[in-house]
Amino acid sequence: MNTPDVPDAADFATEARHRFAAELTDPSDPWRDALAHVPRHLLVPEFLMAHEGIWQTPTPGTEDWLRLVYSDHVLVTGLDAEGRPMSSSTQPSLMLDMLRALDPQPGQRVLEVGTGPGYNAALLAHRLRGEHVTTIEADEQLALRARLRLAQAGYRPRVVTGDGIVGVPDRAPFNRIIVTCRPAWISPAWVEQTTDGGVIVSPLGNGVARLDVRGDRAEGRFLTVPAYFMPLRTSPLPPPAPPNDAFTAEPARTSVPLERVSGDLRFALSIMLPDHQCVPRWDDDGVTTEIQLWTYDGSAVHADAEGRVWHKGPRNLWSVIEQCHALWPDHAPARSEFGLTITPTSQRVWHAAPDGHSWDLAAPPAIEALRRSSSRNESR
Repeated sequence: MNTPDVPDAADFATEARHRFAAELTDPSDPWRDALAHVPRHLLVPEFLMAHEGIWQTPTPGTEDWLRLVYSDHVLVTGLDAEGRPMSSSTQPSLMLDMLRALDPQPGQRVLEVGTGPGYNAALLAHRLRGEHVTTIEADEQLALRARLRLAQAGYRPRVVTGDGIVGVPDRAPFNRIIVTCRPAWISPAWVEQTTDGGVIVSPLGNGVARLDVRGDRAEGRFLTVPAYFMPLRTSPLPPPAPPNDAFTAEPARTSVPLERVSGDLRFALSIMLPDHQCVPRWDDDGVTTEIQLWTYDGSAVHADAEGRVWHKGPRNLWSVIEQCHALWPDHAPARSEFGLTITPTSQRVWHAAPDGHSWDLAAPPAIEALRRSSSRNESR
C-alpha cells in the first residue's frame, strides 16, 4: 500500500512515528530509533476497531487512520468465522516491554514465533539487521503478506510458514526467542533451539514469562504487565462454552466469591489452567451473578452467586479455583511473584515466597504429539 493520500502525507507519517516513539520511550531506550523509523502504516494498512460492539474498518489514507496506527492500541487484523479476533498487531507498549525483556544484542540471532502483520519482526530487523531475524507464521497468507510488506518497508527477515510449536530447527540455534501468540505450554523445541545462556520471552496464561536457558533447562519469572494474546494457531483450542444441560444435575457447594474468580485470582488461574476460557456474567449493578469456565479437554464448571457449582468432563476445574482461594484467601500475589521452571520432562509454576507453592502444568495433546515425534526421530 502506498503512503496515505493526505496533504504532506509522508511528513505527517514521519512526525506521527517520532511523536509515537517519544511517547513510549525515553532517549536512552535502545528501541526508540526502531519505533521512530519502522512504518507501521505500511505493515498494518488495514485493521478493525470495535465501536459499540461492531467491528469497523477505519478508512485508510486519512489523518485519523494514521493517528490510530501510531497509537498505543492493539490493531485487530482478522476475525474468525464467529467474528472473534484471530490475528492482530500487538499493543506497542506491551511489545516494547517484551522486547526490553528479550534484550537482544547486535549480532545475535532471534526467532519470533507468530509473525502476524510483521511489525514486531520489523522492529527486530531494524535493530539487529534482517539476516539475524527469523519469524514463523502458521497462516500461509499472513506469512506471504508479511513478507511482501516487510520488503516494501525495507526489511528482509527470514519469514517461514510453519507450526510455531516446532520452531525453526534448520535456522537454530537462536540466542533469543520471542513468542507473540499465546501457547498452552512452553514448547520444548524452543528450549532446545535456544543457545546456552539465551533467553525466551513468551506469554503464558494472561502473563509473560522471561526465561533464562541453561542447557536443557529454562527458568525465570513473569513480567509485571498483563497480556492477552491470540492463541498459538496450532495449539489445541477450547471448544465453545457447553450448554447448561451438559452439567451435573446436582450442584456442589462453594464459598469462593465469584468476583475473585474474574478478579484478583485471574492471573494465578490463567497459569494453573493456561488453556482455560472464563466467561462471567453481571447484573445491572455490576455484580457477578454466574461464571462458566472450561478447557480444551471438555472439562467445565458453571457457578452462580448462591454458591452452587455444576461440573462436566474429566477434570474438576473448580478444585483448582478452591486451591487458589485457600492459598490466598484475601488477595492473590502480583504477577512478578510467580515464576516458571522448565525441564525436558516437566513445566512447573511457582510462587516466590517463603511459604511458596508450585504446580505442575499438564502438557496439552499437541505437545505430547511433538514429544512422540521427537522420540521417533531420535530413535532412527
